[in-house]
Amino acid sequence: MRRRDFIKVIAGSVAWPLTAGAQQNIRHPQVGYLTPVPLPFDDEFRRGLHDLGYVEGSNVSIVARFGGGKDENLPGLATELAGIPVDVIVATNSTATAAAMKATTTIPIVMVTSGDPLGSKFVASLGHSGNNVTGLSSMAPEIMLKQLELLKEAVPGVSRVVIFWNSLNPTNVFFLRQAESSAKALGIELQLMEAKTPDQLDAAFDTTSRLNPQALLFLVDQVTIGRRADVVKFANTIKCPAMYSLREFTVAGGLMSFGFDFPNLFYRAAQYVDRILKGDLPTDLPIQQPTKFQFVSIWPPRDCLI
Repeated sequence: MRRRDFIKVIAGSVAWPLTAGAQQNIRHPQVGYLTPVPLPFDDEFRRGLHDLGYVEGSNVSIVARFGGGKDENLPGLATELAGIPVDVIVATNSTATAAAMKATTTIPIVMVTSGDPLGSKFVASLGHSGNNVTGLSSMAPEIMLKQLELLKEAVPGVSRVVIFWNSLNPTNVFFLRQAESSAKALGIELQLMEAKTPDQLDAAFDTTSRLNPQALLFLVDQVTIGRRADVVKFANTIKCPAMYSLREFTVAGGLMSFGFDFPNLFYRAAQYVDRILKGDLPTDLPIQQPTKFQFVSIWPPRDCLI
């Protein structure tokens, strides 16, 4: 072998492991995803990332943590994500946002459906959070009035409505206050039925059936989302008209739903993640509120965005 060719072989054998090692050390951004339970909208967040050019496993990694329907599991999971550390944490509801904020004050947090980010002290203002939190808010007080108006239209003369809620969910607390105010204006008495975990729903069903309710109203919560088939079955079994806050309940056989276009909120959350990964600070990204509302009913058949 000629000396010049020998040198080329040696140079190539040395350069190869250096190049390979450099490729192996490339670190893709890691997005933490914190949620109490798997949600029917999780894929919308992934679709949002994909439409922005992110390919999971190729140029981004999603590290998902699920609380098993128990809010008390979220702080530990948030601490785990912060300890990795991920580059940004997506918190799907208010409870997850609160847990993430306790776990870190430096990693950006993108909230998806916080009902009252100001009242919960997540941010200083909707224009400038003043901390490491940004994202979307589901703060729309008028939604409770609309839900009760639609329910009263479907059930003329209704005066008593049993409302299912979760006191551990800050968004539920916010919307319950709005519901009580709206119900009073409409001459409707609300009877509160609380379920803090999915396991408590069965007892709540038994108690509700003995109340002989005229109508039911279910606030958005991971407790009922995870068991939406059982929730709808209960309402239909006791033949009680019910208003839900998510289209998915009506798809499962419920009477009607009116609420935010939740898939749209999860899709838009990907835009915040994109901006942050490209260098924007959370405090420079204003909190956005819902722009689309969805009413779905099985009778008369309707499915429309408002």
